[in-house]
Amino acid sequence: MKGRRTFIRRLGAGVAAASLVPLSGTAVAGEVGLTGTLVHHVFFWLKDPQNPEVRKQFESALQRLLKVKTIKLSHIGVPAYTEQRDVVDHSYTYSFMLFFDSRADQDSYQTDPIHLKFVEENSHLWSKVVVYDAVDV
Repeated sequence: MKGRRTFIRRLGAGVAAASLVPLSGTAVAGEVGLTGTLVHHVFFWLKDPQNPEVRKQFESALQRLLKVKTIKLSHIGVPAYTEQRDVVDHSYTYSFMLFFDSRADQDSYQTDPIHLKFVEENSHLWSKVVVYDAVDV
């Protein structure tokens, strides 16, 4: 009987403690850590950005590219309609941001057959590509 009471008391304490944690799942920026992560951010300018067929092909190709196993997190985006300022560049067609656990994982991505096929089959679609790679400070 004593074991059961101890269990119930601990269970009650655990439930009470859990209720103090917010259920929203939100966190302050400093609380989300990506320590050791390499961020590979690629910006594409398509030759024919107004063509829906070209956009569809390119977006499908980006989705297939996400099958590379060393990619840990990704984001595919288009320019946000934020305010016009000298420091904001809205001229690109697509943003492709990848997160890797290490430089070795990013190096592996560069030579992965899926990535090489992406470049071979789609490079004719873009006029310009700019890459920014970043690591922690």
